[in-house]
Amino acid sequence: MNRSRCRTCVAAVSSIALVLMAGCHVDMWRQPKILPQQDNAFFGDRSGSRHAPPHTVARGGLREDRAFFSGAAGGQLMSKAPLPVTSDNIHRGRDLFDIHCAPCHGPLGYGNGMIAQRGLALRRKPGDYHTDRLRAMPIGYFYEVMTNGAGVMYSAAGRVRPADRWRIAMYVRVLQLSQYARPEDAPSGALEPVQAARNAGAGGQR
Repeated sequence: MNRSRCRTCVAAVSSIALVLMAGCHVDMWRQPKILPQQDNAFFGDRSGSRHAPPHTVARGGLREDRAFFSGAAGGQLMSKAPLPVTSDNIHRGRDLFDIHCAPCHGPLGYGNGMIAQRGLALRRKPGDYHTDRLRAMPIGYFYEVMTNGAGVMYSAAGRVRPADRWRIAMYVRVLQLSQYARPEDAPSGALEPVQAARNAGAGGQR
């Protein structure tokens, strides 16, 4: 008799537990919330989709180093990139330049890329990095133009990360030096092997 009552009690308790668990699941499943693009009478415009509050910063998006993210410091364009001049950074800059910049500016930066050759030059020629004006520009200028756009060039900020924009700017400076370098710009002794090879070649021709 006692054993039967125990079984009955266990069955009753189990049933109640199942009912409570099921109720809890439904409550969490059907909890009140605003779905994207859903109408909501609480707001004046009846739209459940809300803009982020002013000055909201996404996690990982705090930009305290204004010089790094703007290309200027103290109201002046930066004359030196905030990244170290390394082979990896230069090669990365070249890869990105070939993807994002060369179609208009050309592989060497003369403003004669394929897009320019096919008609853009008729409207406005893309910038030639080898003019006196652009050779004299600080490196922060190229970062700022990539960030905000200029003329018919639109901003690349949505496609190229800030650090990569600096790498492209560094590579632009490399292109400028490669097309305008003078012998006196080379480090002391750097041209001696070149001159020796030339002398050897001249001697062989004799």
